[in-house]
Amino acid sequence: MRKLGVDLGQVRIGLALSDALNIFASALETYYRKNLEQDLKHIADIANKNDVDVIVFGLPLNMDGTQGEKCQETYDFANELKKYCNQKIVFIDERLTTVSAEKVLIDANVSRRDRKEVIDKVAATFILQSYLDKKSV
Repeated sequence: MRKLGVDLGQVRIGLALSDALNIFASALETYYRKNLEQDLKHIADIANKNDVDVIVFGLPLNMDGTQGEKCQETYDFANELKKYCNQKIVFIDERLTTVSAEKVLIDANVSRRDRKEVIDKVAATFILQSYLDKKSV
């Protein structure tokens, strides 16, 4: 069974998928949000088609570790997703994942325009890899 990583944004949702052995996370796609129902169905469809048993959401904690409005939006989205799929949903601290993804893309000489297209799926990869690394310890 695979794991699906989700970097939830207002405009885009980054998605990453683990390998079958749950060792490596790979960027899957950047999904441009349409409406809540289509967004939920899209993620559920990916989870079901890829034999996913756990969906890992990045939790956008404040830098001091407290939860703010964005965390509640993530919880609300995940709760709605439960209506479309049966996978276990977990949350993992995503602080600085977008910053790390941006640094990796800059170091790889990806243009600013191209970074915008891939940053979310790269951030989802960092989220998922962090989860996989913690599970293997």
